[in-house]
Formats: sequence, C-alpha cells, structure tokens
Amino acid sequence: MIKILRSAMSILAESMTIPPAQVPRVPIPPNGVDYRGKIVLAPMVRSGELPSRLLALKYGADLVWGPETIDRSIIGATRRVNARNGTIEFTRMPSNGGRVDHASRESVIYRIDPVREKGKLVFQMGTACPDLAVQAAKTVAGDVWGIDVNSGCPKPFSTSGGMGAALLRTPDKLVSILEALVREVGEPYKIGISVKIRILETPELTEALVSRLVRTGITGLTVHCRTTPMRPRERAIRHQLRMVADVCHKAGVACVMNGDVTSRDHGLKLMEEFGVDGAMIAVAAEANSSCFRSEADGGLAPWRDVVYEYLKFCIESENRFGNTKYLLNMLIPGKKKEFGEAKQSKTYTDVCRRLKFDDLIPLALQADEILELTHRQELGEGQTSSKAIQHAKENNESARAAGGGSTRPPKSNLSAAHNVGPIRTSSFPQPAKADKPAFEQVTTVDPSIPAAEHAQQPSVAA
Repeated sequence: MIKILRSAMSILAESMTIPPAQVPRVPIPPNGVDYRGKIVLAPMVRSGELPSRLLALKYGADLVWGPETIDRSIIGATRRVNARNGTIEFTRMPSNGGRVDHASRESVIYRIDPVREKGKLVFQMGTACPDLAVQAAKTVAGDVWGIDVNSGCPKPFSTSGGMGAALLRTPDKLVSILEALVREVGEPYKIGISVKIRILETPELTEALVSRLVRTGITGLTVHCRTTPMRPRERAIRHQLRMVADVCHKAGVACVMNGDVTSRDHGLKLMEEFGVDGAMIAVAAEANSSCFRSEADGGLAPWRDVVYEYLKFCIESENRFGNTKYLLNMLIPGKKKEFGEAKQSKTYTDVCRRLKFDDLIPLALQADEILELTHRQELGEGQTSSKAIQHAKENNESARAAGGGSTRPPKSNLSAAHNVGPIRTSSFPQPAKADKPAFEQVTTVDPSIPAAEHAQQPSVAA
C-alpha cells in the first residue's frame, strides 16, 4: 500500500513540475549561418581579404567576416568568375580621375572563394542609407551567407558619412537600415542579417539601443567591448557584456563578443564566463592566424609555417601584391631578418626566393605575369633592375659612347622603383579607411569611389 502511494505521489509531483524556460531562438535562414558556439574572424580593413580569410579557416576559424565595404563601392559592380582559380570577383572600371590619357582596366572590389568559404562568409558593409544598403546587399547576397552592418567603426572616413559608429547616435536610421535589409534581402535570399556595434557610455544607453536592434529581425549581434572614443591599445571593458547577451537572448538573437580575444581557447573561456554565444578575433589573427587552433590541436604554429600558407593562398587568389606585403609585415616577427627581406621584395617570385619557399616559385612566376609584376625588380644572384631602369641605363651608356661627354647622373633615390610595403612601427595596426577594394590588380583606381580611397591605410577592426 505504501509502495503504491509513493508511486502515485511521484507521478503527481512530476506532473506539477514546471519545465525550465527555453531560451527563444530566431530561426536561422536556410542559406544563413548560426553564430552560436563559433570563434570567428573579425572584419578588418586590408587584413580581411580573401587570402587572410582562407588562412583563418585553415587554422580553425568557424566563420569569417570580410572587410567593411562601402555600399556605393559595390553597387553596380560586375560579377564574374575567374576561370584560373574559380573565385568570384566583383569588379568595376576606374575613371582615372577623369583622365582619358590613361588606359583603364577593371579593378577587383571584392573576391570570394565559393568552395572554401561556403557557408562561412559574412559580408560586412558600411552604409548610412536603407536604399543604398539594400542595393549593395543584393549585389552579393547570392554569394555570401550573411550580411552585417558596421555600426562600430570610429574612424572619420566612416563616421563623417554617417556610417560606422555614427549610427550609434542615430538609432532610428540604424533600425531602418536593418529592417530594410531583413525585409528586402534577408527574407528573399534566405540569409541572415546582423549588426556590429560598440558599447555606449552607460549600461542603460547600451541596453536601450540593443533592445531596439534585436527587434528588427536580425539573427546576430556582435558587440565590441569598447566605446567609440577608445582605441585598440586600450583594454576592452566587459562589464556590460552579460547584460547585452541577456537582451539578445530574450529576443532569440545570437550575441558575439569582440575585443581583446587572443585565441580559440580564450574565446571559449570568455563565452562561458559572460554567457555570450560566440567570440570574434581581430588583432591576434593579424599576428598569427593559427590562434584559431586550440592548444589541444597544436596551438600556435611557427611563423614560417603560417607565412608559407598565407603566401600560397595569396598566389592562388591572385591577390594584389601590395596587400600581401601589408600582412606579411604583420605575420613575420619584426626582429627576424626575413622581415626586412620581405619588405624589400617587389614580386611574388622575389619574396618566395627571399624566404626560401622554392616550391612556390613556379606558381609565383605565373601570378607575377597575371598581375603584371614581372617588370619590377627581381632578386637573384645577379640582381636585375626593372625594365624601365635598365633601359635608362642602356641609353645613358649609349650617350656617353656617342658624345664622349658626361650625362646627368641618375638619382640615387628612385622612389618609383621602390614599392615597399608599410613599415610596422608597433604591434597594433593603425587606423585605416575601411572601404578599400579587396583585391585590386592595378594601382590606378577611381578616386570617386569610396572603396578606392583607402588602399594605402593600415587595417582596423570595425
């Protein structure tokens, strides 16, 4: 009798137990990505081009953000498939500043690897207008798995146009941009729309903003744990992070954190500590992309291994050489002699020889020909100058032989013959303009296109 009574009481207790509340989750679109449980590559100008993204994916990044691309720079771009490597390229013709005496060729604004980036690439745009945002997003929506709006970049090139962090001060505009993208791009293309913000001065202000953003239909929100005036050298502040995650979770939106995340293991630890869904790595990935690999899987790889893989991706992708050299200056430790060797290189063949990556030289020769770099100075036992300089020398010798007189001595500093990359002065990237075309194959660009204005600037995470 007692046994029967206990059984009945147990059944009654189970029927009265209230199941734990389930955290709501907005549906992930069929062609979209779920940000939960992910360690991802941050959107970084110049450091987020295709070879860098492929490098991050090789070492374990779960998702990759492309560099911020200004809406006007991608609107009207021509989509083409590169038959040599299978990449998708978005190109446009530069205007040469209105000059008709200079031959024009297409500039590559953005490049995608549809195989290796499948299901992992998020396109970030800079925009301050719902209509332009929609036009830009539609240009690439069929080839990416997410559209992210940058509302965190604090640099004047972005904020002066009402983009980036300026959107944090115009929440009505930011909300209208996100709602338009969800309605006119996210739903028809079945991809997710997300936004990247910075924290505001007080938790109350941040909470009010995030509460509005998560009701727009977005699937993910990334919060950079710095205020707009803060710079990368200043330590990230995380006291608002759990609150932001709670607001996102109540609406079913994934929350990703950004700011001073140094590795996969560190990101996972922070995710557990603050209750966020994912972590984004920026500066650490510039220095060594194997930071995406956990200690259990080998941890950080030697810098030469990372540089080798990076160069291979650059050559395969036909990446603009100036951009390649920029990140080599980040990946190669500054105290190594190879740092100076790489900085002096003029071509892919040159840098492969200097770094003794002999097996890459055949492919490097082909890339140099495609990118029209073969006229530049190359390294060998008998160094040869560029064709232009060599031709000048020959003419100079001919003049001496014919006239017997002296000619004007050549200048000792031929700046046109030296196309070295930017010199790294610290371990932190300097502010950059965020709308540079990803993989230009020419140096002549359209100054009327915002994306082309920022080629020579160092990278910065949005």
